[in-house]
Amino acid sequence: MTRVRMDKWLWAARFFKTRALAVKACEINRIDCNGQPAKASREVKVGDLLRIKIESGEWTVEVLGLSEMRGPASVAQTLFAETEESKVARSKLAEERKSMLHFEAEREGRPSKRDRRDLSRLRGR
Repeated sequence: MTRVRMDKWLWAARFFKTRALAVKACEINRIDCNGQPAKASREVKVGDLLRIKIESGEWTVEVLGLSEMRGPASVAQTLFAETEESKVARSKLAEERKSMLHFEAEREGRPSKRDRRDLSRLRGR
């Protein structure tokens, strides 16, 4: 096997949970192959440089292996190698996220009777 469809490779390498999500990412130009926007049907070869934008950050990876089937995570990690610049950028982004305050984490469940009274007072009722 010398070439694999982009969506299959992204799914097999565990960047996306389903092939449909991989196809959608290609459609909205979140995947670049060698500096050009990649379609889902584009064929990936060993040595290609991919830039993948997902919720956890932006990955820049070099394709080391090809697979059409999704296997264990340990096998999926052997399909690509992340560049050093990408690792540094993702770790910096992770540190920034950790330092941000999480307001939604403070409150759990529905507001209490006291909270509802405070909200009513705030709204002027």
